[in-house]
Amino acid sequence: MHKIVTDPIGDMLTRIRNGVLPHHESVEIPASKIKTEIANILRDEGFIKGYELLNDDSLYPIIKIYLSYSKDGTPLISGLKRVSKPGLRVYVGKHEIPRHYAGLAVAILSTSQGVITGKSAWKSGVGGELLCYIW
Repeated sequence: MHKIVTDPIGDMLTRIRNGVLPHHESVEIPASKIKTEIANILRDEGFIKGYELLNDDSLYPIIKIYLSYSKDGTPLISGLKRVSKPGLRVYVGKHEIPRHYAGLAVAILSTSQGVITGKSAWKSGVGGELLCYIW
């Protein structure tokens, strides 16, 4: 039995946050295209070791995200913040892409060019839906 989630991206961020705090090696999340693209950005930005798609051919595929920690055991993800939510979408223009936490946070946007970082969106000159911040 699968639970219906009203905010799948918020659920993904919560599962990652709940996995990082007790220093779990990995977390499993119901898969979707957008969640896979977010996991790809997390890997490319160095926040996670990597991810893999499990049960890719089944009705309920899963993304297994391998969390990453520094040598002293500190999680590389120190914070996650959901911005645009199903009840309140937040859109930014190409010149309005915010820098959060003095530029230390990575903004993730859903744009016409796909799911990309705020820095990539700014360089490409596109705006979009501001999904979340990760730092």
